[in-house]
Amino acid sequence: MRSTNIIIRKRIALLFMLAIVILSILIGRLAFIQFVRGDELRKDAADFRMREVPVEAKRGTIYDRNLNELVTSISTDSVYAIPSHVKNKEDAAAKLAELLNMDDETVLKKLKRRSSFEWIRRKIDWDTAQKIKALKLEGIGFAEESKRFYKQESLAPHVLGFTGVDNQGLIGVEKVYDEELKGVPGQIVVEYDAAGREIPQAMHEYISPQQGNNLVLTIDQTIQYFVERELDKIVDTYNPTSAVIAVMDPKTGEVLAMGNRPTFNPNKWQDYQSSIWDRNPAIWYNYEPGSTFKIITTAAALEENTVQMDDEFYDPGYIKVADRRIRCWKSGGHGSQTFVEVVQNSCNPGFIEVGLELGKEKFYKYIEAFGFGDLTGIELTGEARGITINPKNTTNLNLATMSIGHSIAVTPIQLLTAVSAAINGGDLIEPYIVKEVRDKEGKVIEQFKPKKVRQVISEDTSHRLRELLGKVVQNGTGRNAYVEGYPAGGKTGTAQVVGSSGGYVSGKYVASFAGFAPVKDPEIAVLIMIREPKGGVYFGGQVAAPVFAPLARDTLRYMGVPETRNMERPVMPYEIPQQTMEIEVPNVENLSLNEAMKELRASGFAFKTKGEGQVVYKQVPEAGAVVENGTTVLLDLNPPPDVPEGKVTMPDLTGCTIKETGSLLESIGLHLEASGTGLAAEQSIKPGTKVNKGTTVQVSFKPPGNSTN
Repeated sequence: MRSTNIIIRKRIALLFMLAIVILSILIGRLAFIQFVRGDELRKDAADFRMREVPVEAKRGTIYDRNLNELVTSISTDSVYAIPSHVKNKEDAAAKLAELLNMDDETVLKKLKRRSSFEWIRRKIDWDTAQKIKALKLEGIGFAEESKRFYKQESLAPHVLGFTGVDNQGLIGVEKVYDEELKGVPGQIVVEYDAAGREIPQAMHEYISPQQGNNLVLTIDQTIQYFVERELDKIVDTYNPTSAVIAVMDPKTGEVLAMGNRPTFNPNKWQDYQSSIWDRNPAIWYNYEPGSTFKIITTAAALEENTVQMDDEFYDPGYIKVADRRIRCWKSGGHGSQTFVEVVQNSCNPGFIEVGLELGKEKFYKYIEAFGFGDLTGIELTGEARGITINPKNTTNLNLATMSIGHSIAVTPIQLLTAVSAAINGGDLIEPYIVKEVRDKEGKVIEQFKPKKVRQVISEDTSHRLRELLGKVVQNGTGRNAYVEGYPAGGKTGTAQVVGSSGGYVSGKYVASFAGFAPVKDPEIAVLIMIREPKGGVYFGGQVAAPVFAPLARDTLRYMGVPETRNMERPVMPYEIPQQTMEIEVPNVENLSLNEAMKELRASGFAFKTKGEGQVVYKQVPEAGAVVENGTTVLLDLNPPPDVPEGKVTMPDLTGCTIKETGSLLESIGLHLEASGTGLAAEQSIKPGTKVNKGTTVQVSFKPPGNSTN
């Protein structure tokens, strides 16, 4: 009995000891949870109970220099779901998908996710939001967000840029100044129970968003309108591949306007090809400037005193450099002339003499000083540096061609900045787009001022250069840029387009004009660049210079610059001098457009096109007519109405390569069966024959020396 009591006591003691150990472990665990992991678990519990609905900050407004609103933000609804609250998910998904024009499965997947918050569709229109609200679907809510609105739609879109669905800047100043514009987002915090139900009268917290700051640009809305107007005229008249106009205050570097074609509406940027909006040609496109670069050659030579105004030159129509003859644009040359006349006439041999006399070392000194081959520093993304030849590899031939604006590539903003330095007294000033950053109350937070990079030429040289360029507009190749009431100066330019793999592209040119006004005290500097104008006219003096006149006149009048009365007008509009002779119009009907263009150019004719096809169906004047050289031939690319539906007119393929023949036939719905190599010599169907689309044409190709008609 006694032994039994001892065993029981031992068991009780052991049980008691075990209880103490377990209790100690529990107390230790509780202490660990409470004191070590307490904050972490409290946060996890709060996260489980709380739902956060983001509230987007309103993006700052963008103004022009006169505080006209260019870009603002408007309120819009975004649809979200709390999946655990949506009861009949299939039904809700079907109704939402129908109203939001979405796929049922896509919406259903969002509703079935094990998450506390899911966006269904961001930034929907007002009507759709009202229809969804009327359904009163459980678990479906709305968050007020802001949507970017560009008030003038196609006004300077490459400069302003646009935003993405999360209101983040993607291009233009929207991207560059994204941090200043976007503000600080807020949120709505709501408490839910363990079952995911909103707790009545529980904790609801609203953290208000902070609106972004506003930007004031250097752009002037009215001047930008003038630029857009002139660009539209250029497109209507010449249908170029691209065109750029930029206007700058040459004294401060402020960009007053910058426009491009093609253009786009930033409110609907998704509807356009990315190639239209992803790059700004005004700061990105590299091109040979041609004779507009002669402004830099002139400035350098005047500054170095290697040429004087009355120095005599003789132009026989060409100049020989190394083993090459470089021709003047004027057949037969300009004969004897002073340097003033060399500049007025844009004489290539004269400028080459000036460049060679200047020498490689001094010439490159000014190329670098004016900023070529380097970024201008303008606050836009995607700027190109231009292209210059390494001085170590530069030959006399390179120096000669650079003197007249070839063998060097620039961007429009680069050239405009350099020209501004040449005419503003000699100071290279960094171009800029943004004047001020302001808070939502309008208080100026940050202000940007002109930034002088360096002095390139003296005030005296700049003064003499302005006078010379004024004579170009008054008496020389820039006469079509004459501005009624305002003495203007400038320089025309024409250069062939450089291909992507090097070398020049036949028949494709860049026409340009760099100008300023008034001559004595320039208020504006303008760069006009027109890439690949159509219609047979491509000289800068004929295509780009006439654009400057109305743009400069309207801009200066708008700015309140006093007009000069009784100005002497140029003797006549500037035209490319040509010898007049009567010649026979060649037959280009049934030729491909490219072949017709080559034929007409070779014969001394200009041309315009009507329609958008690739085959010439009719020409006016007709083949064989005797007219003066330079006459414009109208090429009708529209199939004649008497061609039955499903039929096409067989073109003349003679002289085309296999690739050209295949492309041409494919474009009009015919097939090629080729034999031989070289150029098209014989074809199974005669030119002008009406054939059914889908017909196979047998074409024999022979080496160039063996072709027959």
